[in-house]
Amino acid sequence: MEQEQLGFRALADVTRRDILRLLAEKDMTIAEVAENFDMTRAAVKKHLTILEEGDLISVHVSGRSRVNALNPIGLKQMFDWFSYFDAFWEGRLSTLKSEIEKDLQ
Repeated sequence: MEQEQLGFRALADVTRRDILRLLAEKDMTIAEVAENFDMTRAAVKKHLTILEEGDLISVHVSGRSRVNALNPIGLKQMFDWFSYFDAFWEGRLSTLKSEIEKDLQ
């Protein structure tokens, strides 16, 4: 699956978006992330795996723990994709505004 698709797959789930918000505050182990949700560690691990596959988080080993961290480069790639459409709609809405203002004059 293309990396961009993996990123969108990761963002498609509200729990994974909530996990990203948590990791934006600080790096966390699986157990620390799991404390914030009413689900098993195994379920949280699956969500983290999908986020890692989407390149939205990175994981490093610290002793016996796997520490999850937000991956700013992966997030920027997603942001850039959305920014293209933001610019597209900004242009369209600006044109629409101009046309409406002409009609009002």
